[in-house]
Amino acid sequence: MGIALTLQEYLNDHHVPYDVMLHKRTHCAFDSARATHVPGERVAKAVVLTREGGFVVAVVPATARVRLDVIERMLHCPVDLANEDEISELFPDCDLGAVPPVPEAYAVDAFVDESFDTQPDIYLEGGDHRSLVHMSGDAFRSIMKDVRRASIAA
Repeated sequence: MGIALTLQEYLNDHHVPYDVMLHKRTHCAFDSARATHVPGERVAKAVVLTREGGFVVAVVPATARVRLDVIERMLHCPVDLANEDEISELFPDCDLGAVPPVPEAYAVDAFVDESFDTQPDIYLEGGDHRSLVHMSGDAFRSIMKDVRRASIAA
C-alpha cells in the first residue's frame, strides 16, 4: 500500500520535506520503531478516541499510553477508544493500526503530547504497516502548529 494518499497530498500541499523508510511488516508503532532502529519516543502514534459529538486523535510517542483523564478534563466530557469500524470510516485509505498522526490531513480534532516539542526528528506511521514517514522535528511542529499541546502521554 505505501504512504496513504491523503497524507501524501497533505504533506505535499503544505511543502513538508519528508522521506519514507520501508521496513518489515509490523503491528504497531512501537514495533515499527524497533524494526527501523528509531528511538520509540521519536515515533508519533495516533490514538483515535470517541467523544461527545465526534472524535479526537491523541498523538503520543510509540512508547507511551494516552492519559485519557487529561483529555477528558480538557474537553469537559468523557472519551473512549474508537472501534475499528469508526477508525476505518475516518481514515479510509489507512490500514487499521497504522493511522498517521497528522489529524488535520483528515479534518479530525486532536491533541499532541508536549514531548514532541524538543525532538530533532519525528517518525510516523504512513498509513500501512510497512512504512514510516520521517521528517524534521521543526517540520512536524509546523504542520501541528494549530493542534492543542498538552502532557497527555503516560
